[in-house]
Amino acid sequence: MNNIREVADLFDNILKEKNVNKYTYTLVNSEKQEINVENGEFKLMRTVFDKYTSIKVFKDNKMGSASGNDFSKDALINLAEAGVSAAESSPEDPCHDMAPDQGKEVFRQGLYEPDMDKFIDRIQECLDTIKKEYPKVLVMSAVGSYNKSNWISRNTNGTEFEDFSGHYNFYIQISASEDGINTGISGAGVCVDNLDAPFIELGNFRKSLEDICNSIHTKSLEGKFEGTVILTPDAVQQFLGMLIGNYMSDGVIIDETSLWLNKVGEQVASDKLTISKKPFDERIVCGERGTQDGFRTEDVTLIEKGVLKTHSLSLYAANKTGRPVVKNTGWDLIVEPGDKSLEEMIKSVDKGLIMGGYSGGEPGTNGEFSGVAKNSFFIENGEVKYAVSETMVNGNLGEIVKNIRDISKEQICDGSSVVPYIAVSGVVISGK
Repeated sequence: MNNIREVADLFDNILKEKNVNKYTYTLVNSEKQEINVENGEFKLMRTVFDKYTSIKVFKDNKMGSASGNDFSKDALINLAEAGVSAAESSPEDPCHDMAPDQGKEVFRQGLYEPDMDKFIDRIQECLDTIKKEYPKVLVMSAVGSYNKSNWISRNTNGTEFEDFSGHYNFYIQISASEDGINTGISGAGVCVDNLDAPFIELGNFRKSLEDICNSIHTKSLEGKFEGTVILTPDAVQQFLGMLIGNYMSDGVIIDETSLWLNKVGEQVASDKLTISKKPFDERIVCGERGTQDGFRTEDVTLIEKGVLKTHSLSLYAANKTGRPVVKNTGWDLIVEPGDKSLEEMIKSVDKGLIMGGYSGGEPGTNGEFSGVAKNSFFIENGEVKYAVSETMVNGNLGEIVKNIRDISKEQICDGSSVVPYIAVSGVVISGK
């Protein structure tokens, strides 16, 4: 890997020679050692090196950006010129800016030298366990990688961040079959910084394997009813992503279309719900350390016991609206657990679904959503009856977070997030 600090010094000199007086840039040097398995056989082992550069140039209340993938002097000269040109051709907007001086800091996360032999052993162990304990499951593909990166970010206000990080990723794509009947495709994955535990015991591996085995024989629901939906951790992340986008993000706050525009400090959800983004949580592997605006990342609580604590605004949106900037642009999501087990939550449902995922268009401005429930199971009288097909769900994002019935004690931790199951009422469920 190139000495990224020397590249940064070179880039600073180039920008100085071109009289660029206000800028921020990031240089990334990365290495990936990848292992691919198809239908149970190791097919590919390779190492991929990559470079990435990006710059924002500020000039006369204008901002221009450019990016590339080459650390050579000529490439950096071209990148500087592209950034200047983009700034000169951009419309004026005094709200464009970068973070003030954040000082100088070096971050170190994860592990910097992998044990590839043990990594391969853990992958093989997982595949062998699936074959033995879940004979109906076909592992269509498995991808493991050790990812190592070194990045540096500087701006003319004086900030200099450098980060060294390394971690393992492992992901499987699965289906199941019995008596000539096949399921759709599902998956499971984790991000880890050690190989202490078998992969199958981490994240949502076992639950995903169990669910796909139980999804071979599906039935269509009849009719339409309003019921309770238990969102799996994957579905929780989908819906919270839509919720933040619809009610808390830059665009809807700048346009003043958010229904939570003036709700900071007010109750907007059930008091059972607390949502944070915590890259420094010990369960998060290689979390964000510097934001896209150049701030040192901070843990942030978005909703605490149902109360909206802040919108999720970039520096530009904060300047545009006069509201506080959030020094966190990652997705290191932590949702606090509840006091009931998943089993207890299921027993409390008269009629509804366990919903593994959602497929549909973007919700409307008012939060209305409508789409297909994926990898889902019908619940009746407190029992899971069968896997469902061709089932639609619709409701309102703002209303379902008010209508949270329970949150599970169990949380799925995959290295990128820590999320429980959440039961919500007031969802319209439609079969044939």
